[in-house]
Amino acid sequence: MMRLRRIEGQVRGLQRLVAEDTYCIDVLTQVSAVTRALQSFALQMLDEHMATCVSDAVAEGGEERERKLKEASDAIARLVRS
Repeated sequence: MMRLRRIEGQVRGLQRLVAEDTYCIDVLTQVSAVTRALQSFALQMLDEHMATCVSDAVAEGGEERERKLKEASDAIARLVRS
């Protein structure tokens, strides 16, 4: 939760930079920092999902196993494309 609050603060900072007509390159540098923070958060969430939901579904087997593995694979593909 703290990570998201920090990212929210970074986004507010971006809004302030744009409102203050800050030099474009400086704004883009901050956009890059926010993007990295979001990617890091997404990877942490994916790791937790794999360790809990996917792991439990694999142990359970059957259709739930296949569904959770497909879901995780799709999430990884979305992260790679972003």
